[in-house]
Amino acid sequence: MVLRFTDNRLLPLLFGEHDRHLARIEESFGIRISSRGNRVSLVGPESGVTLGAKALNALYRRLEKKLPVNPAEVDAAIRLAGDARINGGRSSKVGSEISIKTSKGMLTARSAGQLDYMQALARDQMVFGIGPAGTGKTYLAVATAASMLISGEVDRIILSRPAVEAGERLGFLPGDLREKIDPYLAPLYDALHDMLPADQVVNRMNSGEIEVAPLAFMRGRTLSHAYVILDEAQNATKTQMKMFLTRIGEGSRMAITGDPSQVDLPSGTVSGLTHAVDTLNYIEGVSVVRFSSADIVRHRLVTQIVNAYDSDDKARLSRENVEK
Repeated sequence: MVLRFTDNRLLPLLFGEHDRHLARIEESFGIRISSRGNRVSLVGPESGVTLGAKALNALYRRLEKKLPVNPAEVDAAIRLAGDARINGGRSSKVGSEISIKTSKGMLTARSAGQLDYMQALARDQMVFGIGPAGTGKTYLAVATAASMLISGEVDRIILSRPAVEAGERLGFLPGDLREKIDPYLAPLYDALHDMLPADQVVNRMNSGEIEVAPLAFMRGRTLSHAYVILDEAQNATKTQMKMFLTRIGEGSRMAITGDPSQVDLPSGTVSGLTHAVDTLNYIEGVSVVRFSSADIVRHRLVTQIVNAYDSDDKARLSRENVEK
């Protein structure tokens, strides 16, 4: 297969330093790629060539929009091109214009799960993002919240998380309320600083436009015209989850993220996240997006680690069933 790209000035960015982007695509799909002028030739198994061409075209479209192409974006293009969830019936989504605009730039989906999640965040009032670490659940929720705050669609952002490690008895921790709960909200703060300049984060927190509130302190409130994010929701109990979800008010949105395989609640306590998803899954305006290890967008080792633990869990459950 031969691809022709019209703007030669973009090709060095497309190929990468010492053609490292092409090498990464070659390695992923088992093909060989060579270039001459604005012509790029792909040779190898038909399936690999087809997917390699999809990845290259997607990256070239990013460059045409003046968006960066770096190793992380190359891996994202490879992941999207080769994801069976897209190529098995959702091919119209490849290269689709799904993005989140923040004051620091534009975010685009890096996996099939993220495509679904970003659509749900833009469309629905309440969205559950469920799956392993590294899939972008919290990051994209914070990005959406920041985008809506900047555009005026919401008046404030409220970040919450169960402080389960302290048993939510925050009075025993040193410092004021902010200092007590900051350690539990660090991932949310990190994402927020990626979306907004540091001075804006500080100013908006001082003005109350961005608020941090431990889950235990949400009782009795009605949250109107706000974007509310509950992170690590697998560590909320059924009672806490019901209390939190019923805080939603006029003009508000909620994103609830968590990993049901990482529950830190006392043994025998049902996770409020699992119960809520099972109970609310069919309510109009509520979306549940499930991520898998295929959606992990961190270092490739993270995907391998998650898969290894999943395999170990399955083997352990199989042994337990045999013993019974």
